[in-house]
Amino acid sequence: MAPSTIHITAEQILTALRGVDSGTGGIDIVTRGWVKDVVIRDGHVTFALEVPAKDGPRLEPVRKAAETAAHTLPGVLTVTAVLTAEALKAAPQARAPQGREQIALPGVKHIVAVASGKGGVGKSTMAANLAVALAKQGHKVAMFDADIFGPSQPRMMGLAGRKPESDGKRLTPLENHGVKVMSIGFMIAEDNPIVWRGPMVMGALEQMLRDVAWGELDVMVVDMPPGTGDTQLTMSQRVPLAGAVIVSTPQDIALLDARKGLNMFRKVEVPILGIVENMSYYVCPKCGNRDDIFSHGGAHRTADELGADFLGEIPLDLKIRLASDGGTPIVASEPDGAHAQAYLAIAEKVWHKLNAKKRAAPSISMGI
Repeated sequence: MAPSTIHITAEQILTALRGVDSGTGGIDIVTRGWVKDVVIRDGHVTFALEVPAKDGPRLEPVRKAAETAAHTLPGVLTVTAVLTAEALKAAPQARAPQGREQIALPGVKHIVAVASGKGGVGKSTMAANLAVALAKQGHKVAMFDADIFGPSQPRMMGLAGRKPESDGKRLTPLENHGVKVMSIGFMIAEDNPIVWRGPMVMGALEQMLRDVAWGELDVMVVDMPPGTGDTQLTMSQRVPLAGAVIVSTPQDIALLDARKGLNMFRKVEVPILGIVENMSYYVCPKCGNRDDIFSHGGAHRTADELGADFLGEIPLDLKIRLASDGGTPIVASEPDGAHAQAYLAIAEKVWHKLNAKKRAAPSISMGI
């Protein structure tokens, strides 16, 4: 969809929202001071409704009314309003929400989280290539970019600068390399930082999952943010994850964080599909000499120690990085090459494990 040619201002959005009753005594949501962080880009509008915690559970109709009101403005293509509660601002620790229903994704057979205990280990590259590999193996695949603060899938999947279309109710995911893709990066400029509190992030993730026309899918690959924080816990609770793939590099510090990530998923009863060792070794393209720059085999040993499957190793290679930066993952750009074959082998193992037995949606153990 072409960017809107009509210039929309935050004041116009606020004016439209002044017509939305707060549902708490005839006062509109702007006068209440609930509207925060209005962001506008090429006709795509996002904002937060920061409401009292005690009123939050009954204000979903107000959120929908706010989206409808903003969407009536000429030039507005999509609107995403995130409902958050001000009582959560000062919470000293991220708490997993209790008593909330899982997000219904009836057309999705399997949801796989690709995660890492720390950043910089190639998790997003792994997620992109895994998704493309699964698609090449004949499966219906989607990529959900859950890394709100560092969304990289629009660029990696060759969709940077494009915007999803909307029918006014649901967004249509973009598609490339046989994979449907949704990311907050489609709504926000690449160099525009997202300065949101935790509850706003959670609300945005839930709405992107719920308000997207995913269609029938065999696998949804979720590119998780690094670490073991609120996003990971919330996704584990609100989304029926079929399993998690843990990505690590071979050095000790990365493996320590990988252990934390693996143990977190186990504590919330999400099956571990296996561990991948990324940047496992380097082969000189001129002389063919192999160097284990970050050591080698540490992820395999860690998998053995923790009773997890080792899914495979991916080398450190400039081609993989350039392919991802260029928007054509190596599995798509060189499908017959050795690197693509390594990703395809991992994808085959993941698919086999997903279908080895039917799993119930995970329950949550709060003893963490």
